[in-house]
Amino acid sequence: MAFEIKSPAFENGNVIPEKYTCDGENVSPPLKWHDVPTETKSLVLICDDPDAPLMTWVHWLIYCIPPSKNGLEENIPRKEVLEWGGKQGKNSWGKIGYGGPCPPGKKQHRYFFRLYALNEELNLPAGLKKKELLKRIERHVIGKAEIMGKYGRK
Repeated sequence: MAFEIKSPAFENGNVIPEKYTCDGENVSPPLKWHDVPTETKSLVLICDDPDAPLMTWVHWLIYCIPPSKNGLEENIPRKEVLEWGGKQGKNSWGKIGYGGPCPPGKKQHRYFFRLYALNEELNLPAGLKKKELLKRIERHVIGKAEIMGKYGRK
């Protein structure tokens, strides 16, 4: 089996339920993964929208995820440091934690949830932005899995 990420809330390539968007409860969706590379010391999850106007819009940065954790439950609290040690960065709204799909206009956008396996447990501070996070992990990525969901406003 290959390193893989899934969501019980939506299938890869399908529509993300409204509950997980700005039109609904705006809570993070549940995610599950398996077959993490055996030498993994830490995991990083980045969710973004490459279809946003002007720039790729970052919806969620969560990192310092222990490799023993096999997923994230629905509705992760929007705080810098989580009870189990995970840390969250700033999304494109400048806020900590998850911000759900909220595309302007009626065009459907794609939302990628990318999970990175790292060969080192990095001592990363909470509140990082995507560019800084990617720079800090770039030489430590040993595996990557992704799921993509779509959402368009009515």
